[in-house]
Amino acid sequence: MKISFIGAGSVQFTTAVVHDITTYSALDTAEICLMDIDAYRLKKITECVERIKREMNSSIRIIATTDREAALTGADAVICTVFNGDVDIWQHEILIPKKYGVDINVGDTRSVSGIFRALRNIPLLLDICHDIERICPDAIMLNYTNPMSMLCKAMQTYTKVDVTGLCHSVQGTSKMLAKWAEVPMDEVKYTCAGINHMAFFVELEHKGKDLYPLLRQRIEDPEYYNKEKVRNEIFKTFGYYVTESSGHNSEYTAWFRKRPDLILKYCNEKGANWNPGEYAFSLKLRSDPERFDKLVDEFMKKELTKERGHEYAANIINARLGDHTPFPFNANILNHGSVENLPYDACVEIPVIADENGYTRVYRGKLPAAAATLVSYTASIENLVVEAWANKSKQMVYQAVSLDPLCSAVLSLEEIKNMCDELFEVNREYLGDYR
Repeated sequence: MKISFIGAGSVQFTTAVVHDITTYSALDTAEICLMDIDAYRLKKITECVERIKREMNSSIRIIATTDREAALTGADAVICTVFNGDVDIWQHEILIPKKYGVDINVGDTRSVSGIFRALRNIPLLLDICHDIERICPDAIMLNYTNPMSMLCKAMQTYTKVDVTGLCHSVQGTSKMLAKWAEVPMDEVKYTCAGINHMAFFVELEHKGKDLYPLLRQRIEDPEYYNKEKVRNEIFKTFGYYVTESSGHNSEYTAWFRKRPDLILKYCNEKGANWNPGEYAFSLKLRSDPERFDKLVDEFMKKELTKERGHEYAANIINARLGDHTPFPFNANILNHGSVENLPYDACVEIPVIADENGYTRVYRGKLPAAAATLVSYTASIENLVVEAWANKSKQMVYQAVSLDPLCSAVLSLEEIKNMCDELFEVNREYLGDYR
């Protein structure tokens, strides 16, 4: 079996997934191909993976290449963690909106920054998919690149690749809520559905008991409320808990970042979890020129155990290609009626079971009405963005950004068009000729 990592220079993702691969006997003789266009990153990540092989007493075979075609030749599974461009492009996509008054926390999934990131990354992801169609058409592809919904929508619409997208917000949030409820995570039963970073836990139980009444009490305590101010406010209003951090969610809606006083109130760091909503939070982390080397050093010093991590990828590869043990997870796939009150052709994040036959949907139903209205609106914007890319239409991009809740809460239509024109200019190398 050959498992290829395209964009292998992501220390946290690559090491976590390779580690988990070595814990499966059916995968432990696989060839792990690490591919990255950055030779230095490739060298260092190879050293990390070689450490995993040694300390896990694994039989994996490790190869490294800067050649994507070589990496895909003979591949059975492809894991994608690419980024089209560099931090300088991301910086423009944060700074230009700020100049117009749109304050961005991360900018990798939604609002104006996420929309232009999608337009920039769709061509690269489709190029990779077309290579897979040509070189290894039977391979499965697992995507970790954001913006997840729009990229998966494009890949699943315009290619024949067996692809789904993976995110850890569902398992991360369920673990957090179990901790708040003071119950063991492995005893919590939940159903989570919606779209990536905006899926709602429509069921959350422990031994048949609904955990929501207890959680409503918990967030009245400042200790818990302050950890996730944005998500707790959404929970209080909509009645169900949403995936992904408060920082991310603060830029997906109109309620938390349209005025400086609201940012100060809901997006400050006091008592908060990892991402409360600070301006340019992730960009600041990744702008550190020594960050990659620091992450490598941290990994080389950390203790490795036989315990699997929380990333889905190795479990899915084992279910699809290894010993075929079925694995339930939340996949990013085209809706096709699974969530009845979301757009039929939207990319949704719903429970499925992976096995040798593919991904079996185990969710069909409706989201609660208020949550569905919020999610459906966002999903419709994402569909419009993919259509804008397909038509190379500036007008459709203007429309999508104009409909974005945060941008529409802050800017006039004329200001949105001017902001977009500046972003088109700085992205010219990646976007090509939009009309």
